[in-house]
Amino acid sequence: MFVVGVTGGIGSGKTTVTDLFKAHGITIVDADVIARHIMDTGSPALAAVEQRFGTEALHDNGSLNRAWLRERIFNHPEDKQWLNDLTHPLIREQSLRELEAAMSPYVILSAPLLVENRLTSLCDRVLVVDVSEATQIERTLMRDDVSKAQVQTIIEAQATRQQRLDAADNVIHNDGDRSLLVNQVEKLHEIYLRLADTNTPSD
Repeated sequence: MFVVGVTGGIGSGKTTVTDLFKAHGITIVDADVIARHIMDTGSPALAAVEQRFGTEALHDNGSLNRAWLRERIFNHPEDKQWLNDLTHPLIREQSLRELEAAMSPYVILSAPLLVENRLTSLCDRVLVVDVSEATQIERTLMRDDVSKAQVQTIIEAQATRQQRLDAADNVIHNDGDRSLLVNQVEKLHEIYLRLADTNTPSD
């Protein structure tokens, strides 16, 4: 399977981009979606969170209180490291299972920490969705219930813009409007179809 890794900083518009690839019939393996599901009610990962933090980390219905946990790891770096050590191997394992099961001509692995967690080793190509830091902050503040200080901390914890660009085989520029995105995705889709076809072993 030919794997295209898609990454970008918070607020860069990765989901918008991968939705456009999905519209072309391409399977999307989304590490963010996997990360949410490994914390489903009754999961071993959620039980581990409860054991470490107590019921404060849960809603009354037993589901994860993501806002509480986000605030907790924002203020306690050691807890953030513990959570990463718990979740990252689980996310990688599930990502591999979904990549292997994909049936489209090529498959996209979308991961905000593709570079940081060395998931680039799973990819044949790396596509970076690139925006300015000002755009990242503006979009995240509009989308999420977080402070500007939290957004800045998240940006600083991720790979730098230059580190992502250094890892890129292709770049989508997403500071403009959606119509510009559609054109960029269509061109890259054709490129990836050709590369995937070339990469397919002959019978």
